[in-house]
Amino acid sequence: MVILDDIDSRSGSTVSLLRTFVGLYLRQIGGWIAVADLVALMQEIGVTSAAARNGIATLKQKKLLLPERREAIGYRLNPAAIPMLERGDRRIFNLYQMGEDDKWALISFSVAESERAKRYQLRKRLQWLGCGTVAPGLWITPEHLLEEVKLVLKQHDTEAVIFMTDDPEVPGGFANSVEKWWDLQTIRDSYDNFLAHQNLVFGQYLSEADSFGVYLQIVDRWRPIPYLDPGLPTRLLPEDWPGATAFNIFTTCVDALQKRASLHVLSTAQRSPNC
Repeated sequence: MVILDDIDSRSGSTVSLLRTFVGLYLRQIGGWIAVADLVALMQEIGVTSAAARNGIATLKQKKLLLPERREAIGYRLNPAAIPMLERGDRRIFNLYQMGEDDKWALISFSVAESERAKRYQLRKRLQWLGCGTVAPGLWITPEHLLEEVKLVLKQHDTEAVIFMTDDPEVPGGFANSVEKWWDLQTIRDSYDNFLAHQNLVFGQYLSEADSFGVYLQIVDRWRPIPYLDPGLPTRLLPEDWPGATAFNIFTTCVDALQKRASLHVLSTAQRSPNC
């Protein structure tokens, strides 16, 4: 099974910007785009032609994009990626926060010492989903992330025992353990970095092309954060937790820029034959 989830690219890199573009637009424009148009759109945000083509080659290698020549050289979206992109839509554009009555899932599994690479990748992907580490081989996650966890386990051919529970009883209190099981400081730093680089932009003052450039980079900067943050209940977080503030600013930018950005991409893609 080819695993298409994006856990390696760094926000702002050419590959990350291309992946963000694919997630935002390729389904909107019929699942195919000419290479020349994709390169031109990337050049609008300061990516050189050579860097864009190298990035496209990386996405081809990862099988997110499949080469398909129509009347022009281009790429189509791998149909196998659509469920992953739909999961991403739900994660990126919605703020999930556990309620007081929501349950936790405890996931227990073991991977043989002879399968170190598999164990490493599995741990990396569970962390990417927002799971916390209770102990080696024992993970914890809010119930709303459980289906994604099950998919990761299936993709890695790993059997697990899953327990559903209310707040676990932990020496010293559950809230203190949360800081050990999740890297709250890294999550906070991600929010603070987003807020530090984000000014509110109002789309009516920008052209469609400028709206596209600003919007793509905002979403690319935001995209990893909802994966790091599992949506822990407010009672377990510091009082000055920046998550809600950052999400409100993000959604304000989405509302201001999304439509005009899409119009620019659509007008560019429509110049491609048979799109």
